[in-house]
Amino acid sequence: MTATNVNLPALFQQFRGMKVLIVGDVMVDSYIIGKVTRMSPEAPVPVVDVQSYDMRLGGAGNVALNVQAMGGIPILCSALGNDTEGTELKSLLAAAGLTDRAILVSDKRKTTKKTRVIGNNHQLVRIDHEITLDLDTLDSFLLEQHFDRELEHVDVVVLQDYNKGVLHAANIPALIARAIKAGKPIVVDPKRENFLAYKGATLFKPNLKELKEGLELDSDFSVMDNVKAAVHSLHQQLGSAITMVTMSERGVLVYTGTEEHTIPAHLRRIVDVSGAGDTVISVAAMCLAAGAPARVMAEISNLAGGLVCEETGVVPVNKDRLLEEAEKVI
Repeated sequence: MTATNVNLPALFQQFRGMKVLIVGDVMVDSYIIGKVTRMSPEAPVPVVDVQSYDMRLGGAGNVALNVQAMGGIPILCSALGNDTEGTELKSLLAAAGLTDRAILVSDKRKTTKKTRVIGNNHQLVRIDHEITLDLDTLDSFLLEQHFDRELEHVDVVVLQDYNKGVLHAANIPALIARAIKAGKPIVVDPKRENFLAYKGATLFKPNLKELKEGLELDSDFSVMDNVKAAVHSLHQQLGSAITMVTMSERGVLVYTGTEEHTIPAHLRRIVDVSGAGDTVISVAAMCLAAGAPARVMAEISNLAGGLVCEETGVVPVNKDRLLEEAEKVI
């Protein structure tokens, strides 16, 4: 299979039934939606006349929804609090047809819930209910037991880090070592705090901001040569097989040590960029597990991230439309 001679329908067919183990921070995205017609007499704040409520799976849960939308079988491995928010999250999983068998419930945790108050189509405030401390030793051990039980049955592992404590400096190397020993590809979507802990991953996918912060650089990233130099340095430090950096309207840069490709973004009507990174990592992981070359993986995941930006809110990618668009450009 090459970038110029790839059977895309056959590749997409391989996604059907593919098992993806997703380890990371899962959360509830909650929305209170209403109209604002006046200011409060009690304080200089708008009064929101509530018209509707909405709750969705967020964080690593959105990665799971994208895997499911691509025909795969996602298995979430995460930690929740023994709280109302955790019950809400489990209900959302059940409603989406997703298993919670690899999710740890701990009395020491809070389930992350981000509540956004929307008035007249504008976000007025966000209220976060969460704990961001690392899992303690016992909870880390219990999480790794869930991971070990699922690992042999999956095709690829995704480590989805939002710096909420499920993934941390002590368990990241252990999880990667287990996956390598089991012969499973490991795909990483990092955040700043544990950025250089992911040594040995198959695919490492930061965005430009994470790249700059993670390497503590003050380079001018509007200059492409500076971006490439940072990617080469990161690739060497982590020893990944593939490094892919998402660059918003500038597309993606993918580097394997022997080949490098800059995939331009496609002209789109951008409505909302929320969740695009989750879509990119989901599609990239499945392409990788299916044996797609790095450039094809980058092309398809880049298209997928662009497609979800045309929708309002966090939504999973449409597989049929993605295939249709991919056949035009690959």
